[in-house]
Amino acid sequence: MPEFAANLSWMYAELPPDERFGAAARDGFTGVEILSPYAWPVDELKSLLSAHGLSLVLINAPPAGIDAATIERAWSSGQKGLGCVPGREAEFNAGIDIALAYASALSCPRIHVMAGVVPEGVDRETVQPTYVSNLRHAARMAEPLDIKLLIEPINTRDIPRYFLNRQDHAHEILRQVGAKNLKVQMDLYHCQVVEGDVAMKLRKYIPTGDVGHIQVAGSPGRNEPDIGELNYPYLFSVLEELGYQGWIAGEYQPVRGNQPGATSAGLGWLRAAGLQRAG
Repeated sequence: MPEFAANLSWMYAELPPDERFGAAARDGFTGVEILSPYAWPVDELKSLLSAHGLSLVLINAPPAGIDAATIERAWSSGQKGLGCVPGREAEFNAGIDIALAYASALSCPRIHVMAGVVPEGVDRETVQPTYVSNLRHAARMAEPLDIKLLIEPINTRDIPRYFLNRQDHAHEILRQVGAKNLKVQMDLYHCQVVEGDVAMKLRKYIPTGDVGHIQVAGSPGRNEPDIGELNYPYLFSVLEELGYQGWIAGEYQPVRGNQPGATSAGLGWLRAAGLQRAG
């Protein structure tokens, strides 16, 4: 039976970062994601997770940079990863080293490795060998630590020229890399924006065992899952029918913004999912 996690980089943004852990636990979440944990000392993050009985289920590898300061500058400047970017392999590898050190110390079993933006004047086919080579190397680094790496198709409306956009392309990349610890992070919001037919995508790919994590948000606004055109009660029932046992994480901007209690007030979708599963 799936468990639900909260992405603390998107949700509970009305609270200071250190207070989001307790808020998520009070709302019934048992797992959390953090896009960029590198501004925190590891021991401080350990204490926050332990104090609230939370598991850290996913972090992102750095989008660029080689230390905490340059990683944070990369996030703030909107960089989206180096996986497909020729000429920056050393920086990519340094970021993977840092991500693996954090994940290992925090018992986090998954790292999302962002593909990056295709450079101007270059096509996807040209940079795909760089992406595959980088992922092979990263997967070899992660294997002894029993950490899974994830790649995520992301829509080009939100990130123009992002390298990886479709589920079939992501699964093709898995075949090319050939690493058992590389999986697809299936964000149903991005899937709906790019491809639609989400339930059939779940039926196609969940049984392969190659989907390592699922994220949800409403479409088209990327707000709560019960706002918009996707029928999440049905999609959750499909996941249960297919025997999906992984995490389902909310990665969205609450429609109430940064109003006090905004995130908690919008968790009707989570309560409905819990009641549905319990019944």
